[in-house]
Amino acid sequence: MKKTLLVSSLALLMIACNSGTDKKTELENLKKQESELKSKIAVLEAELNEGKDSVQAGIAVGVASLKPEIFKNYIDVQGRVDADENISVSTEMPGTITKINIKVGDNVKKGDVLAETDSRVISQSIADLQVNSDLANQICEKQKNLWDQKIGTEVQYLQCKANKESLEKKMAILHQQLNMTKIISPINGTVDAIDTKIGQLAAPGMPAIRVINFSNLKVKADVAESYASKIKKGTEVIVRFPDTKDSVITKVNFVSRAISNNTRSFSVEVLLDEKNEYHPNMVAKLNINDYQSQQPVIVISVKTIQKDETNASFVYVAENNIAKKRIVTIGKEYAGKAEIISGLKEGDILITAGYDVVNDGDAIQYKK
Repeated sequence: MKKTLLVSSLALLMIACNSGTDKKTELENLKKQESELKSKIAVLEAELNEGKDSVQAGIAVGVASLKPEIFKNYIDVQGRVDADENISVSTEMPGTITKINIKVGDNVKKGDVLAETDSRVISQSIADLQVNSDLANQICEKQKNLWDQKIGTEVQYLQCKANKESLEKKMAILHQQLNMTKIISPINGTVDAIDTKIGQLAAPGMPAIRVINFSNLKVKADVAESYASKIKKGTEVIVRFPDTKDSVITKVNFVSRAISNNTRSFSVEVLLDEKNEYHPNMVAKLNINDYQSQQPVIVISVKTIQKDETNASFVYVAENNIAKKRIVTIGKEYAGKAEIISGLKEGDILITAGYDVVNDGDAIQYKK
């Protein structure tokens, strides 16, 4: 009955084809129809055999009709989230913290004053110097007016001018020192931590406030040098975050040209979009695509592949309710899937369950 149905359907399709249709297209259509018919036949036989004794009807197996697909292989490496702008800001001058202008979570801009240290001594010095500077300016102005009238000597004018400029330079230095008593944000970002308190001593190099720019996060990872020729900028990569159960399909943004002498590896970087769920130093898993089939191929589960006494790989396929052994050539394997180079084609009915209990030539019935 199955053969009659298959032959009749194919014959009708061939008759219906227009004589001017391209033969290649016609052949592809016929193969597609053949695959669909085989799948329908498998379902009908499963329904007809339902409830029958398995010994009489054959060994119950699960099957799947094969269709070509693009096979991809990936390199699995572990990385971490990093930020180009992850700054721990400290004071430039020793002193006691007298004011903190921000709190954790605040967004700040480059140049914002985050905190201040005691600046009373410098402020007093500026005030004292300002008095002398004002006096020097007045004297110099009067001396200039006299010199313009040819009264006095040029030396007197040059001396007062030099004194005025010296005081101005001292004033500039004091203002620079006053500015160094302020902890200023060097970047745009978010305050992530405040490691100081009012009344606490601060010193250069001692971390006080951490500011992070979350708009330019990235994932960094090290890859073995054996893959150096396979990974390039623009290579597809799947980034998975175990802690948040999140994943991103993106591209490799940077590939280091240098190989580390210690680890024999090179670094890769992947840019991330801005998300609150991403945090610096968070663990990330990278699946970097290092191989992709040039055209659709047959891909099957690795568990269905067995080895015979000659160590040849084989699978079982269903043909007219009979299990048939089929020798296959395996290409790449990844995530429990195998690329089949030869031995299987589109439309073949692969035995996916019960393959371990059947032998070549056994009668079978299809499970639903």
